[in-house]
Amino acid sequence: MIASPFLKACRREAVPFTPIWLMRQAGRYMPEYRAVRSRFSFLDLCKDPDAAAEVTVTAVERLGVDAAIIFADILLIVEPLGVGLEFSAGDGPVLHHPVRTPADVERLPDIDAPAAVPFVYQAVRQARAALKVPLIGFAGAPFTLASYLIEGGASRNYVHTKTLMYRAPEAWHALMRRLSHAVTGYLNNQIAAGADAVQLFDSWVGCLAPDDYRQFVLPHMQAIIGALTPGVPVIHFGTGTSGLLELMRDAGGDVIGLDWRIDLDAGWQRLGERVAVQGNLDPVALFAPLPEVRRRAAHILEQAAGRRGHIFNLGHGILPHTPVEHVIALIDMVHEMSAEGASPFEKWGSRGT
Repeated sequence: MIASPFLKACRREAVPFTPIWLMRQAGRYMPEYRAVRSRFSFLDLCKDPDAAAEVTVTAVERLGVDAAIIFADILLIVEPLGVGLEFSAGDGPVLHHPVRTPADVERLPDIDAPAAVPFVYQAVRQARAALKVPLIGFAGAPFTLASYLIEGGASRNYVHTKTLMYRAPEAWHALMRRLSHAVTGYLNNQIAAGADAVQLFDSWVGCLAPDDYRQFVLPHMQAIIGALTPGVPVIHFGTGTSGLLELMRDAGGDVIGLDWRIDLDAGWQRLGERVAVQGNLDPVALFAPLPEVRRRAAHILEQAAGRRGHIFNLGHGILPHTPVEHVIALIDMVHEMSAEGASPFEKWGSRGT
């Protein structure tokens, strides 16, 4: 397993081709997933180790990706806080008892990561036993988790989150420390169960100004990443983070995720050569005709320019209704075009097609 292209790329070692995996590669776009999902609510599926491991492994076998990611949700670790987590059809997660005040923060119980989500660790063990490729464990980063807790669901402007952050910074940092402790234990327990790498999802942190990230997020991310099991690659992912890349690098991680809002070569130049990068095709590009998908994939590979440490991925998760055959074609294209010894045409395709 240690010689897998994915793990070698995480360590910026030479690889025979660019490894690829995709966020939400087990999801609603895939009929095999929908067949399993028809038997469970989303939350029940996450909590059933057999089913979670099954959809994790099935996605790898169906797609031919170079890494699996355990099927779970970033909010599982905060459900024990008693915030009334519900996944409503079409609306995503809703937290019926949001955390809005310093008193709300003070009332929160501690999260015992080993005891809170044993089903996740069992799913990791079962998936790891069935897979021939590395398995990625994951957690939400504390800012994104805090934003869900405070907003009570999705948000556009994060008014409640930033209001608590600005008006009650001591309560904010207390909440972030509590979440950071839980996330650290959660990830280390996934590693102990068999995860070969871990990813921190900070999907909402792009709403912050650099000064706010520096003051309210950076120390907590450094604390988490510094306390993770040594030697296990850490992927640090966010969206809309073009203004935060250097700060995210300073926060830590072996691999920094780039979304489609920045050219991969420009983002990597800003990050420097000491980190690997992951990304960064727009998920909507998978709805394009296959020649256009190939052109866009080739352009990203050209920007990577064969440098060690590129993991191909989307800039965020696969969208519902994405054509499965386009996902499979993308994976085949990346493998083919990046393979050692490929001719120039095979490697980059034709820009005129």
